[in-house]
Amino acid sequence: MEQRVLGRTGRSVGVVGLGAWQLGADWGEVSEDDALATLVAAVDSGVTFIDTADVYGNGRSERLVGALLKERPGLMVATKMGRRAPLDPAYYTLDNFRAWNDDSRANLGVETIDLVQLHTPPSAVFAMDSVYDALDTMVEEGRIAAYGVSVETCEEALTAMKRPGVASIQIILNAFRLKPLERVLPAAREAGVGIIARVPLASGLLSGRYDENTVFADNDHRTYNRRGEVFSIGETFSGVDYEVGLEAVRRLRPLVPEGMTMAQFALRWVIDQPGVSVVIPGARNPEQARANAAAADFPPLTAETLDGVREVYDELIRPRIHHQW
Repeated sequence: MEQRVLGRTGRSVGVVGLGAWQLGADWGEVSEDDALATLVAAVDSGVTFIDTADVYGNGRSERLVGALLKERPGLMVATKMGRRAPLDPAYYTLDNFRAWNDDSRANLGVETIDLVQLHTPPSAVFAMDSVYDALDTMVEEGRIAAYGVSVETCEEALTAMKRPGVASIQIILNAFRLKPLERVLPAAREAGVGIIARVPLASGLLSGRYDENTVFADNDHRTYNRRGEVFSIGETFSGVDYEVGLEAVRRLRPLVPEGMTMAQFALRWVIDQPGVSVVIPGARNPEQARANAAAADFPPLTAETLDGVREVYDELIRPRIHHQW
């Protein structure tokens, strides 16, 4: 698999990684056996970067990744912290960071975590000197090798990457979310900051597997968070209205090259954006993990195809959500 340097971490990772949210919670039930098989299949397919968080299944996702690390050392693992407390800047302190970090290190079974990211904190946090001082202290203490931020908006990303210690930005980027292409990715390239592209399939919409009759489980965020009832609506279908997303997928489908699945097309689109370090699709089973990794094997999409994606976005998506993030 193609390798790219993940920003200021200095480490090379496979361009397709694995997002482990689905293996923890909020996507319906995934058994421990299936989760571990999915992780193994991803690594066997060339994945070297895994992204998780302390709140995914209250540590379940981290523990599963930790079990994998015992068998497959050398992988790069990123986790996130900050969602165990109310979303109030007052909680973003060194003492809390250490406590959360202790839990994550225990779950992962490591002394030093490769990359820790602030987990979509309140916007005010991105401008707080004390937060970056605390993160720098964590590096000095050997608790973490590097730190980054996971953001909801482009402005948050641009604010964070000005800090010299920020190694990476995790941001939603997919064929339904083009705004980061305007300023965030060019600024990241100039600053040497890595870009971790999350929600690349728009919560599965861009897989092309869903229609108006699809029913998601009650414990799936695609059921309970469609209007942003629990967390940012941008994390569910990238904030795109479900029916609008289905229509956009129908318009995109003719652009998919022969031999590619719709999901692989969506992932290849992300890979082809200058400045992207790694894309982190989720997977619920080994077959999905292998198919996602295979997106890196296809040649870049043509300029004509990329123009076609933008046309669909400009007509159906841009007027509805572009201004929000």
